[in-house]
Amino acid sequence: MQDEHGPARHMSAHPPPGVLRKAIAASAVGNATEWFDYGIYAYGVTYISAALFPGEAAEATLFALATFAISFLVRPLGGFFWGPLGDRLGRKAVLAITILLMAGATFCVGLIPSYDSIGLWATAILIVLRMVQGFSTGGEYGGAATFMAEYAPDDQRGFCGSFLEVGTLAGFSFGALLMLGFSLVLGDEAMQSWGWRLPFLVAGPLGMVGMYLRSKMEDTPVFQEMEATSAKEPSAGSELKHLLSTYWKPLLVMGGLVVALNVVNYTLLSYMPTYLERRLGLTTQQALFVPIIGMLFMMILLPFAGMLSDRVGRKPLWWFSLIGLFVLVIPLYHLMEASFLGAILGFAALGFLYAPQLATISATFPAMFPTPVRFAGFAIAYNVSTSLFGGTAPAVNSWLIGLTGDELMPAYFMMAACVVGMVALVFMIETAGHSLRGDQIPGTEAARLALARRAQARPAPG
Repeated sequence: MQDEHGPARHMSAHPPPGVLRKAIAASAVGNATEWFDYGIYAYGVTYISAALFPGEAAEATLFALATFAISFLVRPLGGFFWGPLGDRLGRKAVLAITILLMAGATFCVGLIPSYDSIGLWATAILIVLRMVQGFSTGGEYGGAATFMAEYAPDDQRGFCGSFLEVGTLAGFSFGALLMLGFSLVLGDEAMQSWGWRLPFLVAGPLGMVGMYLRSKMEDTPVFQEMEATSAKEPSAGSELKHLLSTYWKPLLVMGGLVVALNVVNYTLLSYMPTYLERRLGLTTQQALFVPIIGMLFMMILLPFAGMLSDRVGRKPLWWFSLIGLFVLVIPLYHLMEASFLGAILGFAALGFLYAPQLATISATFPAMFPTPVRFAGFAIAYNVSTSLFGGTAPAVNSWLIGLTGDELMPAYFMMAACVVGMVALVFMIETAGHSLRGDQIPGTEAARLALARRAQARPAPG
């Protein structure tokens, strides 16, 4: 079909509603499990640091935040391993393995003996489990987003993909609420002793549910079509070289967008409870409560933002988000400093500005690569950038405040990340409504011509 305002677009056939709902659930449950781990770790960091790390409270907390960052340093290894595997074996096979590894590592954190019992072995075991979690996540997120994008109709990819991020916030909120709920019910003494372990143990059943949902799904129609036409990359040995030499531009563009996305993301979701408690003087319960309200608000916004991106495109929403955050982040941080209510309103406003980015990840990033290298391209670009600028954000923010004494350093860091994102956005191809099928980058003239040739070659019905 020819769009009078742009290149020809190929609208994919809509899968049956039941199949699409199962695909959304199978994709989102892995994201929820991943972010459930981040939620309980971020919201229980004071308990974890006291139980598994040496030193005074402030020093132990910094070590715990650094350990949180360590899992992100191995994510690129997971991306390099799982990405090419997902392009060869299929999205479903890889996602079934990664969710079990991810949930299993989180579950085992709840079983680690305390530092008082086994000394530095407790810290070492936690580091190893965080690395396993990071390695599996290196394939989980790129695979889940690719799976969702390839199942969704082309004209609803933003709306369908937004539910993957609803899963992100639902998992994080669930973890945060569990940690907050246990702390209120059990009290500080019990939480310090053993109560902090309970939320980690919940990851086991979550992983089993995710494994079950994914085992009931077929691989994506786009991947099956590629297999049928044998449109695969040359060989295992040359795939990485081929990806870097042929698709270096989308790799860089996506990496720049992920800098903005994840510095904002991990500052708001993972570091904010620590910031509100230690820097602004809120109680532990207040510091946990503020982001939970903000995340629930964002969960309501995400489907509407995804639906809007299907109508107006991904780039306008990203411009709104990046510019809005750059201009308003400092005033909103000052608002959060004013009072508990100010903290709630300021965080909610930051969430409103961030939601257009978050809602469109699963529609935007998979569409930056053609089908034969989509999983690998997404996993590598996303995880390299995330490991450097995402998971390190909580520790970097804490370090910068300690170095400068300026409580607004997280806001300045966020502004710098938004500038990087704006530069990358200039070079991003708009792909709203474009087909993900074929071996050309979606949204390009080459992809349009390839789809037109395939349509002409297709036998007439009847």
